[in-house]
Amino acid sequence: MIKLRDGLVELYKKVATSIPKDIEDALRAAVQRETDETVKEALANTVGACIAARTGATAICDDSGLPIFYARVPKGLSQQMVREVIIEATGRATEKIPLRSNAIDSLTGEAAGGNVGTLFPMIFIEETEQSTLTIDLMLRGGTSEHLSVSYRLPEEMSAEPVPGLTTAGMAERNLNGIRACVIDAVMKAQGKGCPPYIIGVGVGGAKEQVALLSGRQLLRKVHDVNPDPRCAALEAQILDDINTHISGTPGFAGKTTALAVKVGVAHRHPESFLVDISFSCWAHRRGRFIW
Repeated sequence: MIKLRDGLVELYKKVATSIPKDIEDALRAAVQRETDETVKEALANTVGACIAARTGATAICDDSGLPIFYARVPKGLSQQMVREVIIEATGRATEKIPLRSNAIDSLTGEAAGGNVGTLFPMIFIEETEQSTLTIDLMLRGGTSEHLSVSYRLPEEMSAEPVPGLTTAGMAERNLNGIRACVIDAVMKAQGKGCPPYIIGVGVGGAKEQVALLSGRQLLRKVHDVNPDPRCAALEAQILDDINTHISGTPGFAGKTTALAVKVGVAHRHPESFLVDISFSCWAHRRGRFIW
């Protein structure tokens, strides 16, 4: 398993130092859309930071993030072995790249070292009919993670930034209610978490379900099209809502507060309707390893 371990160390290096092409392309497009010279320059500097990190093989952000793995394991390959190799590779990558050690004991505040601790990194494994092992890695920034939020519909919104989405300030159990939740979350996030954002949305009936759904949406490419036409239309509508009505930072009026909105939907219990929103900053670090 040495080759697998070393391949995952290289995956860490690629993800930590190189913004995916679809994200960089979206940032370049945002620069072209801007008419405010201050905003245009700020976005251009962001693109420059992407290039500098990739060229110099240095971490794109001082916060090397929370490592989250999504592994699809073929039948017959030990899931426990894959988990152990991921953990070993995490320790090696932290030392070799190097990465900041972000695994902190929640009770004592002490760093565990090597980005390895209890349920750290986060590892999700599922079995697949495919013959290859596919591992996706995201490095989720701590500030972005802290912006993530769940809503239980119907729920009263703190504001109504887009007229017509709520009734008497209440987001109902419908498409407009979902839109209102995302807008409310982005309004509260303004100026935090390094916009422009990539936003994942999970809709369902259980808190574990929607949190996993919204996080998984961040694996999708910026310009992919949701196979469910209802979700595809909802994604486009929410992205337009955000970029039309909300500035990324108060007093810093740009045309691009979010680069993408991605929605995942699950069936729910009739008494429960939950919406979870996951944020990622412009330094959206993700990559894939196939073995």
